[in-house]
Amino acid sequence: MQSEITGILESLLPQESYEFGFADLTGLLRPEFDGWNYAISIAGRLNKNIVDSIADGPTREYFEHYHAVNRTLAGLLRQIAGELEKIGVRSSPVPPTVEDKYLDDEYFRTLRYPFSHKMAATRAGLGWIGKTDLFLSKRFGPRLRLSSLLIDTQVAPLSPPVDESLCGQCNLCADKCPAHAADGTLWNIRRERNEFYDPFKCRAFCRKISAERLGEEISLCGICVSVCPYGKGE
Repeated sequence: MQSEITGILESLLPQESYEFGFADLTGLLRPEFDGWNYAISIAGRLNKNIVDSIADGPTREYFEHYHAVNRTLAGLLRQIAGELEKIGVRSSPVPPTVEDKYLDDEYFRTLRYPFSHKMAATRAGLGWIGKTDLFLSKRFGPRLRLSSLLIDTQVAPLSPPVDESLCGQCNLCADKCPAHAADGTLWNIRRERNEFYDPFKCRAFCRKISAERLGEEISLCGICVSVCPYGKGE
């Protein structure tokens, strides 16, 4: 069955623009996800030229591209789900982002989504979490958007799960963060997000600068994505 699933993914996700992997999430999800122990993690590449053009905050081009990639990923999830249904695999798509109007009080208290795309991606072996809480893959660096598809069929990871950061001594993202949201500590699976990164500082700055530059109520910045050396040469 896994080979059939892989074939579907390879046919719908061009290698130059996407990466995918399989994650075993048994025992890692909230109760509302009971019955979904496995996931397909999908990374959609952002245009490197658009990202590299970000200097001191979000541009209109980045804003539009960011949302276009999100929409494309959401559409692909629906398409993949339809193909999986044909071979008897039940699935539940988790789109790359959730609009504020659909978020509950728990999110605004913790700034945590019910489902973590980053966790699924690290368990799928696609990459690790950087010092400003970005997900990085070796190919695309942080120049990507994540989405996930929960499935009811057992799959084996294509790559070993990633438990520790590969950022090493590089501190560019933390040093360049205008919100001063990160202290340069390396991520690992035993370290809580709030021990090395303050999401509230990040969100407050992102919403402020997005309002100023774009006239949009959105949490978008892009500086740490742009300065990261991973993915620049792809």
